[in-house]
Amino acid sequence: MRQTERLTSDEAGLARAAEILRRGGLVAFPTETVYGLGADATDSQAVAGIYAAKDRPSFNPLISHLDSFEAARTQGVFDEMARRLAEAFWPGPLTLVVPVAPTCTISDLARAGLDSVGLRVPAHPLAHALLQKTGRPVAAPSANRSGRVSPTDADHVLGDLDGRIDAVLDGGSSQVGLESTIVACLGGAPRLLRPGGVPREAIEALIGMRLEVGSEGGGAPLAPGMLASHYAPRARVRLNAASVEAGEAVLLFGPKAPEGADAARITLNLSKNGDLVEAAAHLFSYLRQLDASGAATIAVSPIPETGLGEAINDRLRRAAAER
Repeated sequence: MRQTERLTSDEAGLARAAEILRRGGLVAFPTETVYGLGADATDSQAVAGIYAAKDRPSFNPLISHLDSFEAARTQGVFDEMARRLAEAFWPGPLTLVVPVAPTCTISDLARAGLDSVGLRVPAHPLAHALLQKTGRPVAAPSANRSGRVSPTDADHVLGDLDGRIDAVLDGGSSQVGLESTIVACLGGAPRLLRPGGVPREAIEALIGMRLEVGSEGGGAPLAPGMLASHYAPRARVRLNAASVEAGEAVLLFGPKAPEGADAARITLNLSKNGDLVEAAAHLFSYLRQLDASGAATIAVSPIPETGLGEAINDRLRRAAAER
C-alpha cells in the first residue's frame, strides 16, 4: 500500500503530478471523457504499474495521450483520412489507431506488442496542461479497477484505487462521462473499434463514407475494449519448460535456470528477482529479441499465476497457440 496524494488543480498540483509521472509513478487525472490512470508511456515499468493497480487481466493496448497533433505525429503515421479526423476532432474524445512511426517512443507494453498505436489529444484543460508539463506521451486507461464502472470524479478514483496509485489530480467532474470513440486508420476504410464521445454520424459526415465496424480479421487487439489476441513470434513458444534443448532461445523468470539453459542460443530473464511488475515491463521487448535470434523455439520458464503473472501467462499462452 502507498499513500495516494489528492492534488489540487493549481500550478503546484500540476507540477507535482508531472514530477510523479516523469519519475515513473501513477497519477489519475481528469479528461473530458472519464478520469484516466496515467503513466509515462515510454517507460515499460511505469506502464506495468497501471496493469498492477487496475488488476487488469490481460495486456490489452493502452491509449497514449499527447498535448497536440504535432506531438502525435512523432508517435504514429497519419494517412490522409487519419489527418482529417485528427484536425476535425482533436482536441476531443476521439482515439485514432494508426501505424507506429519510426520515431515512436511509446513502449511495447503500452502497445501490447503491436505495430499500431492508439493516440488521443484530450480537450480537458487540466489534462492538456499536465501533458505539456510532463513532456512525453502518457498512457492512461480509465482510473478504476478492471471490470468496474469508469470514474468521472476524483472520489470515484479514490474509491477504487486509494493506496494503489501515487496521486489523483482533482479536476472536478468529467464533462462527457463516456470513453472516447476509437477509430482505426490502418489502410483501407477507417474502422470503428469502439463507440464513444464522438458520434459515428459526425465521423461519417466528415469522411463521406460509412465506417467499417470491428477489427479486420476479428483477431488483433487494436484497442481497449476489444477481445485480446496474441503477439505471435515466428518461433514456436514452449511454456513451463523444465529443461532446454540445445539451440533454443530461453525466456527465464527468477533466479533459477532450467536444466540445459547453458546450451541455449540466447537467454533473457524477465526478472532475476522474481518481480512480476519488472517481468511485465520486459515481456514484449524480450519476446521480440528472442525471436530475432533465429531460434526455432523459445522455451519459457514457469511463471506464477498470481498478480500480473496471470496477464503475463495469458499473453504467453496466446503466443504459444497453434497458428
